[in-house]
Amino acid sequence: MRALQLQRLTGPEGLAMVEVPEPEAGDGVLIDVVAAGVSFPDLLLTHGQYQMKPEVPFVPGVEVAGVVRAAPAGARVKAGDRVMGFSFTLGGFAEACVVAPELAFPIPAGWSFEQAAGVVMNYHTAHFALHRRGQLRAGETVLVHGAAGGVGTAAVQVAKGAGARVLAVAGDERKAEVAKRAGADAVFLLKDFQAGVREATDGRGVDVVVDPVGGDVFDKSLKALAPEGRLLVVGFASGQIPSVAVNRLLLRNVSVVGVAWGAFLMQAPEVTDTIAKDLEALAAKGVIQPLVGRVFPFEDGARALRELESRQAVGKVVLRVKAGGP
Repeated sequence: MRALQLQRLTGPEGLAMVEVPEPEAGDGVLIDVVAAGVSFPDLLLTHGQYQMKPEVPFVPGVEVAGVVRAAPAGARVKAGDRVMGFSFTLGGFAEACVVAPELAFPIPAGWSFEQAAGVVMNYHTAHFALHRRGQLRAGETVLVHGAAGGVGTAAVQVAKGAGARVLAVAGDERKAEVAKRAGADAVFLLKDFQAGVREATDGRGVDVVVDPVGGDVFDKSLKALAPEGRLLVVGFASGQIPSVAVNRLLLRNVSVVGVAWGAFLMQAPEVTDTIAKDLEALAAKGVIQPLVGRVFPFEDGARALRELESRQAVGKVVLRVKAGGP
């Protein structure tokens, strides 16, 4: 089968289209991949900067959507089903991929393969962040940074599904429009979001911040928290890992909360079922509607990753692995 293999840790340019053996299903779900999600961890992997450091050559990609070729007895999906899945062992940038049975889910009716390709990691992360780690309650106010990206649009919709008021932050007007389409109640540009938050909350601040950016955004967001507010650390897309003087947390009665959905799954895989059921219910109500950004041909994986690297991406960037699809 064809696969995009990373052969050198030189960034996206280290990818090459190669022929590799098809994976064996074993105890997993074997998926004929139609579309693959392109994520920030994929980009970091190409530079050797991710916490997981597989030896080259390897096939990146953890988010896939396609059709089940084989599944073990007892799995929630069966051969022929349209599914979306997440692979801890990478391998998603290929024509076939194996995922654990608990991480393969039916695609909701009406969703395209491209929409489904970016769901499992982004929406499960958003749900885990807001509900498990952030203890979000209906009626609270949530501030979402990077609200035009894959994780950001997911967080906007999951927060809305929880009955929260959602304020979003975007880097420019084009991205602000995407955040509005995702369902945000108000959108502020990054350069002046603090003033927007003060005005929107009558000076009180927000209850929860979803921060996949880090750097200066983290520091400014701490000041935007209401009493007993929670700042959820989801990632560091800015490339800068912030630090905090903990006396600021003590004096203002606020919390900084780490969010690592993938790491938690390794310790407590049963959380997946709870999250999946809630997301399925939100999808059935139309609250969740994944926003797809640019869709690149399979051969253009390097260009897709550069789209993320340039910070120009909006919505979920996707690779179309099979033209036309089943």
